[in-house]
Amino acid sequence: MSRLNVNPTRMELKKLKARLSTAVRGHKLLKDKSDEMIRRFTVIIREDKALRDEVEEELSEVMRQFSVARSVTPSYSAETAFSMPTVAVRADCTVKSIMGVDVPDVKLVEERRADGLPYAYSEITSEADYSVKKVSALLPKLIKLAETEKAVRLLADEIERNKRRVNALEYIMIPQLEETIKYIRDKLDENERAAIVRLMKVKSMAKN
Repeated sequence: MSRLNVNPTRMELKKLKARLSTAVRGHKLLKDKSDEMIRRFTVIIREDKALRDEVEEELSEVMRQFSVARSVTPSYSAETAFSMPTVAVRADCTVKSIMGVDVPDVKLVEERRADGLPYAYSEITSEADYSVKKVSALLPKLIKLAETEKAVRLLADEIERNKRRVNALEYIMIPQLEETIKYIRDKLDENERAAIVRLMKVKSMAKN
């Protein structure tokens, strides 16, 4: 490990010791933060996987019902019926903090459902009724899934950045500081021994 290019003085030694102490303390804090973030990340990603599996299963069922409805309904009638909204939603989009990372926090603050379905019962089959109602009920889960997956991506990016900081401190900065401190100490000891030898020689010459 290469050392820093500094003058081997006691003042520099004091500064480097302070820097080393700060680096070691910072490394511990970052390592603890990284461990906690990974723990939180693991919990959130399990929730995300469970929610995604649930949403995908329900969507698959809805799409099967839509396919059946389209197969027994004229194309124009089906497209017209399915394009009519049955739900109006207003979402409150804010952020919340997870270990210092701002992640989205989306809440449905208003939801107005239309009375019944947006088409006459005689126009569309019951399969379509089921599909429309099921899709409307899925909306809160879809929003929650989007929120959770965005949080997962943001946390993953921050964990990676934090890992690079920890590695930089652990494998570069701290060893470099330790190596430089050792060099200065050795240099100061060497200078001190040389000074003692010179003093002894001066005393010896004075006696003669």
